[in-house]
Amino acid sequence: MSSYKGTIIEESLEDKAVLQKVSVLSTKVEPITERHQTPWLLQWTLHKVEVPEGEAKQIAEDISKALDSEHGGAWYADFKNDAHHYIIFPNKVFYINQQSKQEYDEARTYGIALGIPPYQVGFKPNVA
Repeated sequence: MSSYKGTIIEESLEDKAVLQKVSVLSTKVEPITERHQTPWLLQWTLHKVEVPEGEAKQIAEDISKALDSEHGGAWYADFKNDAHHYIIFPNKVFYINQQSKQEYDEARTYGIALGIPPYQVGFKPNVA
């Protein structure tokens, strides 16, 4: 069993209580620039998190329900282990085999359709 690691942007959450369900490994604050495309915010607080494998599916669903829907739903969070990658959008969770270009393409297309800038959804398969 290997845990999942990833990033959650605190400002993307309508319900920040979900952060209590994960282990925060580190936190970095980034000032907002035009490239972030979130002009209603002053900063992004990026939490590197660890999620136990046995709780990953439930936590992914909880994050999906907690993401900000007020600003067009253009947010996502993600975490992965050696084999799988959870990519979490408002009310939709992709559970991706990291070898699958097709599954990554579907998640990327979905994110862009929500209005997420393409550079932010540059997911790629983990091909050896």
